[in-house]
Amino acid sequence: MKNIASLVSVLAVVALSCSKAADGTNGGVNAGAAGSLGGSAGSSPVGAGGNPAGGAPRGSSGAGDSAGSSNAGGSGNAGSSSAGASDSGSAGNASAGGNGNAGAAGASTSSACNGSVHSTAAAGPTATTIALTVPTGFTLTTIAKVTGARELAALPNGDLLVGTSGMSVYLVPNADAASAPGAPVVFTTAGEKSPQGVAFDSATCSIYVSSEHNIYKLAYKDAQQSGTIGTPIATVRTGSIAPNRPSGDTDNHTSTSVAVAGGVLYAGIGSSCNACVETDATRASIQRLDLSGANIATRATRLRNAIALTPNPATGTLWAGGAGQDNLTEGHPYEFFDAITSHAGVADYGWPACEENHVAYTSGASCAATVAPLVVLPAYSTIIGATFYPTTQSGAYAFPATYKGGLFLTAHGSWHTTTTNGPYVSTPQVVFVPMNGDAPQTAVDWTDPTKQWTQFVGGFQLADNKTRVARPTGIAVGALGSLFIADDQTGYIFRVRPN
Repeated sequence: MKNIASLVSVLAVVALSCSKAADGTNGGVNAGAAGSLGGSAGSSPVGAGGNPAGGAPRGSSGAGDSAGSSNAGGSGNAGSSSAGASDSGSAGNASAGGNGNAGAAGASTSSACNGSVHSTAAAGPTATTIALTVPTGFTLTTIAKVTGARELAALPNGDLLVGTSGMSVYLVPNADAASAPGAPVVFTTAGEKSPQGVAFDSATCSIYVSSEHNIYKLAYKDAQQSGTIGTPIATVRTGSIAPNRPSGDTDNHTSTSVAVAGGVLYAGIGSSCNACVETDATRASIQRLDLSGANIATRATRLRNAIALTPNPATGTLWAGGAGQDNLTEGHPYEFFDAITSHAGVADYGWPACEENHVAYTSGASCAATVAPLVVLPAYSTIIGATFYPTTQSGAYAFPATYKGGLFLTAHGSWHTTTTNGPYVSTPQVVFVPMNGDAPQTAVDWTDPTKQWTQFVGGFQLADNKTRVARPTGIAVGALGSLFIADDQTGYIFRVRPN
């Protein structure tokens, strides 16, 4: 991985050493209020676990990339209809996805969740320190600690939702505010295995959460700090693990991620193996759904594990990442991130037969019709989180203009090592990709997967390349412009602001 000269020397960063709040429903503000939302405002638990639940990851080093499991939640009945353009301009052709890009959502944010009501909260806990690096002109601090923190979703009033690999979804009150953030509270809890996905749709004031098998929807109002899980609006992984999975291949991914882009709900579902042919059409895919959860259909196929999903708010396009398979030529395949809904029909990414730039890794495979992605990172980077920095972002903590419209990716790193107990092949980091709409400013160089991006947050892995102080997962932009990053090794929630 390349080091960027513009990075400042290691910063002493203040962290909050609070212990995880006890599971259970917190009697927060406005719980259960439906009102103008047209449905019952529930809550649900959610967590993480978007990693292989067993088996060795990418090579010789042994244990898989933390096999977390937990429960997910969310209640349905949000009642509001979707706003804005449908996927690729075609509301009726769910399976094909239509042609071209969806436009950004056209409806304004509902008054129920326009950010005008801020949360009241108990004071945060005692501080400790951790050292990470950021570019000159920025400051990184920690604002909370949530065990097993995974995907993040910023709310309009400055609160922050945190999916976890445990049994609950947490909320950090006033995460993006001038005042100190409040102590994390349990937003929702349920007894369902392996949830991690969280997403927010401002047009309908809805929160989506996802588990290994189910997707839930909750109605939301500003300052709401708890909810109740309801009936799933959609179910995935309804079929079996691939019957042709090679002997010894136990790389079963249990994560489901969710995102709303262009008025459409999407779910990224990991594979049941490292390299096999799935018989369950929802595995190793991205599914397209109505915001109600109806009309589920495949939008992209043959992606080993699309954990990171995010909309480009400037275009309405859904972007997603792919983690390549293990046990190929050293340094391959590259990890990738691509504009999923810019492709007509069902976008085919080729795994496990084809990877990268139409390269066949299975004898006799035809790769001419597979997608060559727009952004790549080195092998084993494991992209967990992604967010575009909005072109129209304002607020007290808005980033400089050079970052607006750009893409932030969290690379979790890998347990893959050069030798047994040797240095890690890929370091955890947060990277920045300059963009022009849905086109990276620098095109892919298929001989060098480091040319399109620069490191934005470093220091997660020490100079010995064996010791890690944190591993980034979810990422989100707050209402006032701050950048939030989750960490599932220590549970820290980091916040980055311009000086």
